[in-house]
Amino acid sequence: MPVIDKAIFDELKQMSGAEFINELIDTFLEDAPKMLQDMKSALEAHDADSFRRAAHSLKSNAATFGAGGLADLAKELESLGRENRLNETVNGLKSLEEALMSACDELRELKS
Repeated sequence: MPVIDKAIFDELKQMSGAEFINELIDTFLEDAPKMLQDMKSALEAHDADSFRRAAHSLKSNAATFGAGGLADLAKELESLGRENRLNETVNGLKSLEEALMSACDELRELKS
């Protein structure tokens, strides 16, 4: 089952061009795992604001490519961070990591 909404991805590709979309993908593939690590570090440090900011960035970046499921998970975690409910994020963070790996795999395949 596709993780990336092909219509959103194709629209982004048409607007930005094939070469630039590849740069965007490369940037996402580099930055998204760092954002996930930032969330894990913030969770360990009980830093709700840093957790929320990293989740927000990941949400926005995922939505840009049409990774709706990943963006939704990040949005849920962002809300928990905003509400300082980090103790409720462990399962969601595991789901987010799995969704991120799937999105990254699919984006690698979509590179032209």
